[in-house]
Amino acid sequence: MGHDQEEEETPPSTPTTTASAARKDQEEETWNQKQTLVLELSEKLITGDLQAKIEAARDIRKVVRKSSVKTRSKFAAAGVIQPLVFMLLSPNLDAREASLLALLNLAVRNERNKVNIVTAGAVPPLVELLKLQNSGLRELATAAILTLSAAAPNKPTIAASGAAPLLVQILSLGSVQGRVDAVTALHNLSTCKENSTPILNAKAVSPLINLLKECKKYSKFAEKATALLEILSKSEEGRVAICDSDGGILTLVETVEDGSLISTQHAVGALLSLCQSCREKYRELILKEGAIPGLLRLTVEGTSIAQERARTLLDLLRDSPQEKKLASSVLEKIVYDIATRVDGADKAAETAKRLLEDMVQRSMELSMNRIQHRAASCTPAKVPSA
Repeated sequence: MGHDQEEEETPPSTPTTTASAARKDQEEETWNQKQTLVLELSEKLITGDLQAKIEAARDIRKVVRKSSVKTRSKFAAAGVIQPLVFMLLSPNLDAREASLLALLNLAVRNERNKVNIVTAGAVPPLVELLKLQNSGLRELATAAILTLSAAAPNKPTIAASGAAPLLVQILSLGSVQGRVDAVTALHNLSTCKENSTPILNAKAVSPLINLLKECKKYSKFAEKATALLEILSKSEEGRVAICDSDGGILTLVETVEDGSLISTQHAVGALLSLCQSCREKYRELILKEGAIPGLLRLTVEGTSIAQERARTLLDLLRDSPQEKKLASSVLEKIVYDIATRVDGADKAAETAKRLLEDMVQRSMELSMNRIQHRAASCTPAKVPSA
């Protein structure tokens, strides 16, 4: 009887609850095994000889690549960051590569690890790796600096380290992935408010223009490249370099026409910097590349900043800006007066806006016709496929 009562009091198990409990037990067992592995690899890294350290670093990378943020934090708590940073200084290239890959994977998607890696002194040895002829290690170091520079607290340290000129070299010498990583790292560093001196110099202009030529103008990569070019356009050396680069101004004009909202804003900002610095020098160069249609469209379709920049640049590109600006306001008044007489005062603003938009559209069509006519008489250039 007692046995029967005991069975009645115990809720009957279903396949679902049994499977759920088994899964939970399995997850706990897996996590316990992983914790044991974290401690074993940490101990091997900290106390082992050089070969043991290299093996431990490689194993840490493998474990972390397939694990959660929690596992990355567990490895950091076990004390692996400092010995991995020390390995970056080893004369043994295998030790450097193994530690670099382990640190890179520990830093991904873990802000605290990023900061701790820089605090542990990783930046100076990473900068030394950027100087190596070994392209594999150099580009791994670029990827590491990109990852670490994504954390705001790290930016001042990396910006002051001398990494930027070496990243600029990779813009010309690196693989496609290396160049993408270098641009992104430089973009991260350019947003550091603590920079007392510019991180970029005019040597960056030519490779950035070449990369912008090759990429899709609406891509995220183009947004970062044009942001850097806009920064460079603020200095006289940068402006001269943009002008002297093969297709420099044309590439910015094409970005105004085909770019995303962000890249068009940066591209028109760079063109405006040129024209504001010396209208006599840059006005004809910008006009020659057929900038007007893209700028007109930007006054309607761009961000509020891009619209204002495009209007200002259009004023500078006119024959005599002040007179034309006055004529423009007079024209708007005449159109408004006509609209008032045709549709009455209550609808005048709407009608005037429509008439002015029609005039802008007609102006754009005439400009495009002139550009197409000029292009037909020139040898066609090779269109970038990237």
